[in-house]
Amino acid sequence: MSIESAKAFLERIKSDEDFRKSGEGIATLEERMHYTKRAGFDFTKDEIENLLNEELTPRELEQVAAGSWSSGASCQPF
Repeated sequence: MSIESAKAFLERIKSDEDFRKSGEGIATLEERMHYTKRAGFDFTKDEIENLLNEELTPRELEQVAAGSWSSGASCQPF
């Protein structure tokens, strides 16, 4: 698990519309984590949340949180 992997994941979500769309509709945290691991990323929920809080502009956060990457009330991909 690593921050670098979380950073790479966020970059791919921001830059690869097909990848972002392929994750839409994933309903549970467990399924989303499985999806990201199958895609080659390995990080924890805490790592991605910390990264989101530290590094993204409001616009980028909006892009990442679009669709099913949002957990509802909080703008997190998990």
